[in-house]
Amino acid sequence: MTPRILYLLNVSNPGQLSADSGWQIADQLAPALADVGAEVVVASPARAGDRRTRFERMPAPVTKYRARFDPGMGALVAVIRRTSPDVVVANQVEAAPAVRAALIEARSSAQLACYCHYLPFSYGDGRELRVDPAMDTCGLGRPVLLAFAAGLAACDRVLVQSSTAASWVTALGSRLTVDLGDRIRIVPPPRDERLVRDPEEVSRPHDGEMVGIYNHRLYAHYGTPRFVRLAERLTSESEANVRLRVMDLFGVRSPERIALDDSPERMRGQLAALPGVDIVSDGGDRATYRTVMEGARFALAPFRPGCPWSMSVIDCQGMGLPVISPRIGWLAEHVDDELLFTTSTEALALVDRLAGDPEFYAVHAKRAHASTAELTTPLVAARYLEAIS
Repeated sequence: MTPRILYLLNVSNPGQLSADSGWQIADQLAPALADVGAEVVVASPARAGDRRTRFERMPAPVTKYRARFDPGMGALVAVIRRTSPDVVVANQVEAAPAVRAALIEARSSAQLACYCHYLPFSYGDGRELRVDPAMDTCGLGRPVLLAFAAGLAACDRVLVQSSTAASWVTALGSRLTVDLGDRIRIVPPPRDERLVRDPEEVSRPHDGEMVGIYNHRLYAHYGTPRFVRLAERLTSESEANVRLRVMDLFGVRSPERIALDDSPERMRGQLAALPGVDIVSDGGDRATYRTVMEGARFALAPFRPGCPWSMSVIDCQGMGLPVISPRIGWLAEHVDDELLFTTSTEALALVDRLAGDPEFYAVHAKRAHASTAELTTPLVAARYLEAIS
């Protein structure tokens, strides 16, 4: 018997759903779970899924800290009582203890799974534990980290996106005396089937501009200052006449979010000032997003040290775009070794080779596309259902 799933989803960008990877996952996954007979209830500030997905509106947290420290116990108890789930999926790990307490108050025996969508920490090359700077306003990074560990302890199942994420989460649990045992499962998010293209349809580089796309959030903690420096070199020193299209995923953000971190606005301004860099927006439309990618010849991964997964990288690879990447985190696990770099000089050489070596380009366009073959929504939904059962 397939379960009734209560999917608790925090939406960090209710005004820019196309930029919210958590919402994108839910919107694709809920219908696929329904296809295999599951009953899915999405409790969220924004509707996700199709007409078969039941929707329970939840309040939107004003800040990322409210999402972690103020999950709204009253609303949680009420939605659990209304929906009578067999499984509750908490997409905000730090809120899992509150969800467990709400299950007790609602007298529900539902299993609790947490999906580690965002890790508030990373491990360096020497395996030193690093607190996520994005969560460290006024020293809150360590309390967030401890809340994350408490969330792991409260769950029956812990879902992560990759082997890198599994390794980091397991190491954190061991360090903070949270034994995950056999509770951890690797379930990568699905690719977006609207952003899939046969690599044979990808236009090879030719005389003229070598257009690259950077479609990641412009937070400083995503390594954007390093990308700014690389962008300056690529557009001024490369032999391939590089032009970069940088996606503006956020547009106009709320004053509350800017007050916590104004780095996206600052980074956008620095990039816009560079010759050879265009700031573009898809206006929240996936068809426009696809068109932007169709005009590119390669993509760049972020310099984010704590990257356990990147849907933006998968988007590009599904479109058959070779992605060059720094050798860090999950990116070093997933991106083809021939496209990894350590220095900006190596990155320049890779772009020049992609531009000047048609066979090398064709091989990596095909490999990029093939790397997403196991990420179709039906396959991921099956893995997801197995993981939470």
